[in-house]
Amino acid sequence: MSKKDKKIDIEDGNKEQQQEEQTSAKEVEETAADTKAEEKTDEKSEPTDKKDPIEELNAQIADLKDKYLRIAAEFDNFKKRTLKEKAELIINGGEKTISAILPVLDDMERAIANADKADSKEKLEEGWELISKKFESILESLGVKKIDTKDADFNVDYHEAIAMVPGMGDDKKGKVVDCVQTGYMMNDKVIRHAKVAVGQ
Repeated sequence: MSKKDKKIDIEDGNKEQQQEEQTSAKEVEETAADTKAEEKTDEKSEPTDKKDPIEELNAQIADLKDKYLRIAAEFDNFKKRTLKEKAELIINGGEKTISAILPVLDDMERAIANADKADSKEKLEEGWELISKKFESILESLGVKKIDTKDADFNVDYHEAIAMVPGMGDDKKGKVVDCVQTGYMMNDKVIRHAKVAVGQ
């Protein structure tokens, strides 16, 4: 092979190498461009309306503050309404009781007005007894009842001993012998203890 042919082969080889290098460089550039394009596409695909976490937290705080203020206002109104109702109950609470007792007062007034017209003392006593029974039934309807003392064992929850009576025998020891003042309960709560004499 002549020097000239060798020179041509070398030049051809160099050209081919250069072409390969250029092709490789182009491929690298294209790959890089594709990667950049993909990255841009990924960036675009991410939601652009993503809110700032601080703004979201501020919105939540504002919402909770609004709810708190509403609840506080409602509770304040409830407190005022309850106090007003309590005040009305205190002022007008006895209305039902007084209304129930008024008919007894009417009967007493009639009995007093007709006392001098009564034919006998027995009829007058009978009238007062009827008024007393009527009054007791009204009290019972209001939840008030007498504390039973007849042959009852002495009980400090219901009775108040004002006297000890000696010599009553063993069967009367610690028992109520006499009731000096009647005791009353209202809805199972003692409102006045019965004043009693107890056997010793």
